[in-house]
Amino acid sequence: MSLKTKIDSDIKTAMLAKNKEELEALRSIKSMILLEETKGGSGEVTAEAENKLLMKAAKQRKESAEIFQKENRTDLAQREQFQLEVISRYLPKQLSVEEIESKLKEIMAQVGAKGPQDMGKVMGTATKTLAGQADGKVISELVKKLLAL
Repeated sequence: MSLKTKIDSDIKTAMLAKNKEELEALRSIKSMILLEETKGGSGEVTAEAENKLLMKAAKQRKESAEIFQKENRTDLAQREQFQLEVISRYLPKQLSVEEIESKLKEIMAQVGAKGPQDMGKVMGTATKTLAGQADGKVISELVKKLLAL
């Protein structure tokens, strides 16, 4: 079942339950998917592109919630946080720090990384391999830590 089909189904469920907040979050996801479909011209969005869209939306919601929290706008921060939770349902399972670290060690052995000068090689492979499963910032911090040893 495609993401768009799941979202449509969940929109119907939210409408029947009269859940306005969830409906708003689901409609924003569907809107992003529809925009992506029309942008490419083919009318189809790959699963990888859907994951990128969801990751981008989740990152935006997270950053917005943090900004609203700093500005003491808890009402808006809670709204963004709720939308982030809804978006997170459709994201692939995120890896733990330990799992990311073990995968990075494997990647470092593959590319033959020995020191900080090899960070670019490791990051290129790691971001492709762990796309959708880990945040780029976490990957970057762990690579720096591992290569500094």
